[in-house]
Amino acid sequence: MYGTLVTLLIIDAIIMIVLVLLQSGKSAGLSGAISGGAEQLFGKQKARGIDAVLHRATIVVGILFFVITFALGYIVQ
Repeated sequence: MYGTLVTLLIIDAIIMIVLVLLQSGKSAGLSGAISGGAEQLFGKQKARGIDAVLHRATIVVGILFFVITFALGYIVQ
């Protein structure tokens, strides 16, 4: 059980790294950091297409990462 969870955790971490690297950047340096928050707050722009799929997949993989990590902590203890 321990070995299986460690293997799943490693695979999940690799998938998460790939998903994060595939996503496009949300800001363009310091000027994007200053004006980017206002654009998201007032512009109400929704991500479309592949960006939305990558965003949702990253959330799912991140949640799975935490669940596996907590399960491993529970087993080891």
